[in-house]
Amino acid sequence: MLSITGICSAGSGLQKAVADWAHVAQFLFVARAKSPGEFIVAKESLLNELLGPVVESMGYTFWGLEYLSQGKDTVLRVFIDHENGITVDDCAAVSRQISSVMDVEDPISQVYNLEVSSPGMDRPVFTLEQYASLAGNIIDVRLRMAFDGRRKFKGQLIGVEQEDIVLRVDDNEYLLPIELIEKANVVPQFKD
Repeated sequence: MLSITGICSAGSGLQKAVADWAHVAQFLFVARAKSPGEFIVAKESLLNELLGPVVESMGYTFWGLEYLSQGKDTVLRVFIDHENGITVDDCAAVSRQISSVMDVEDPISQVYNLEVSSPGMDRPVFTLEQYASLAGNIIDVRLRMAFDGRRKFKGQLIGVEQEDIVLRVDDNEYLLPIELIEKANVVPQFKD
């Protein structure tokens, strides 16, 4: 690695600028080295940090988001909730606020569609806290990679143990690491 002090005098503004550029270049190299799946996870994390406080400041619960990018089609789907339910007007208000923040911060460089909705009956599950609160429900889980020879599981959510969810499928219980979960949704149950 090139020594910054070898090309600049100690303490100069140019030295700091070159050091800053070297840090950015290293970051860009590391960011490009990620797989598409890792890039999506990193982008979702950034968007969660940016948009969660915006939604919460409006008096809604930020349930989570999905960032879906396939080719030229990109969708940012934000889920909001409230103890009194969610109306179309709620979604429109949150959409306007998120759009303003996205225009200023510009975290997505390509054209995208913004969708704001309630989580619904088949709500997606994003966090360990959500999994814990939904114990007893039937959920569908799709993993990023195979676990015990399969990627898809459907069963009763028993609860959470540390960083894993406990899922009962037939007569077997699985401990599924949350970092392996690509997508999970509650399966609505209707009584006769």
